[in-house]
Amino acid sequence: MTPKARSEGANPKRAKSAKGPRCPICGKPAVQDYRPFCSRACADEDLGRWLGGRYVVPGERVAPQGDEEAED
Repeated sequence: MTPKARSEGANPKRAKSAKGPRCPICGKPAVQDYRPFCSRACADEDLGRWLGGRYVVPGERVAPQGDEEAED
């Protein structure tokens, strides 16, 4: 038996579903239209977390623009 034939096995659908991407919010399988999420609700939840400041990208703090004194 060839390696390809063995990998296809008796249940190829199971192998595909086990490797499929999962929604980072609820863990359900991702849907192409909302990838990497499973639904618009989870996509909106993620956006709300970013906009609400619950997610941050690590890095050095920088002063907000406009608070710096003008340099001549």
